[in-house]
Amino acid sequence: MRILAIHAHPTKDSFNADLHRAVIARLAGQHEIDNCDLYAERFDPVIGPDDFRAYMDEKVPAAIEPHAERLRAAGALLFMFPTWNYGLPAILKGYLDRVWRPGVSFELRNHRPHPILRHITHLAVVTTYGSPWAYNKLFMFEPNKRVFMRGLGGLLAPRLRKLWLAQYSEDRITDAERRAFLARACAETSEWASQPAA
Repeated sequence: MRILAIHAHPTKDSFNADLHRAVIARLAGQHEIDNCDLYAERFDPVIGPDDFRAYMDEKVPAAIEPHAERLRAAGALLFMFPTWNYGLPAILKGYLDRVWRPGVSFELRNHRPHPILRHITHLAVVTTYGSPWAYNKLFMFEPNKRVFMRGLGGLLAPRLRKLWLAQYSEDRITDAERRAFLARACAETSEWASQPAA
């Protein structure tokens, strides 16, 4: 299976970078990986005036078309990023705003979106939080999880193979706990990717 892996963290010596390297190395043994490191590729997350007008006219700008092609070629999506201020890193939010647009992830019919990425059968997210599980689950109601698993997931295959994997309280855990989560991320993403399309 061809997996488009989208990574968003600015440093190479972070726990997120360690997770990214380990998971990609594990998956690459069995699957074709299109490794999209948004910071390394210097993705521009800013929607300028021309980009916005093209969005409203349902056109895909030339600068975005390579990323659109990567989505069209993928059978699975894996997002790896830290959760900052209860949301996505700006570069990843900008990627979703600029790339997941009419003509790429959906088309508008009678002003209503109709998904066009139904060939993508697998969706996984591996993320980290500085705050604890209870705060995110019981007070914040997991906004990122709803964005990916409900929002973006609704644009993909109807019977989507989903995986949500999060390390909470990342700033306060031990190195042993980090190693345990890294091993879990490798094992669970490998199992997720090996599952047949539903």
